[in-house]
Amino acid sequence: MIIDSHTHVQFPQFNEDRGEVVKRALDNGIWMVNAGADKKSSQAAIELAHKYTEGVYATVGQHPGENDFDYDFYKLLASDKKVVAIGEFGFEYYIRDPNLRKFGIKNEEKERQRDIFLGHLKIAKEVSKPLIVHCREAFSDLIYILKSNILNNKSPGVIHFFTGTMDDAKKLLEMGFYFTFGGLITFNRDFDEIIKFIPLENLLLETDAPYVSPEPYRGKRNEPIYIIETAEKMAEIKNISFEQVCKTTTQNAKTIFNLT
Repeated sequence: MIIDSHTHVQFPQFNEDRGEVVKRALDNGIWMVNAGADKKSSQAAIELAHKYTEGVYATVGQHPGENDFDYDFYKLLASDKKVVAIGEFGFEYYIRDPNLRKFGIKNEEKERQRDIFLGHLKIAKEVSKPLIVHCREAFSDLIYILKSNILNNKSPGVIHFFTGTMDDAKKLLEMGFYFTFGGLITFNRDFDEIIKFIPLENLLLETDAPYVSPEPYRGKRNEPIYIIETAEKMAEIKNISFEQVCKTTTQNAKTIFNLT
């Protein structure tokens, strides 16, 4: 059994064969957590989860690239029994336009993202559910805010698709966070040392489907069943068995998301 802790099978890229994609995963012992990124996808994740007795779950939240955070809307969705976490939300400081990148992100945008981040933290505290945090080129601000607003003594949640430094990883580990890695690690060696450093007990697997397919599926739409390749690569990097990676990361996901 493997749990894909962060995927988006509710996204439009799966409109033609969503049921087949889910069945393919479940038939192969792969459970999934479909992460919301805005109002529509959060609702869709819940609707999809309710079609299955077990193995398909949802999170609700707003990606930092989205505007107009509706606190009451997400708070209502968060109470659904199929919602296992709040997210994905966080900080996105990456600037796609290379001509604008040198100027950096504006302070007003940082403040906007911070306010939305704090809104998600408040919801998570009120419904007692963990976080799914998105962070890109913003780890200093993320860590600073988390230190001032940590949820509780147990793990506050998951850093999705971790791309920070070793120092960032150490600081987040001290706060009790879990980390996910996806298909990127099958063709990019930049995070091998961090994966070796983070205890297996703090690691989860993800696909982030339909994005970032692992080798040998690069260029194709990603889907939960491809998490097998990521698990195999993690086992290789950490020099442990594939079975151990699957068993421990699955138990980690069950613990953080309170799955039975």
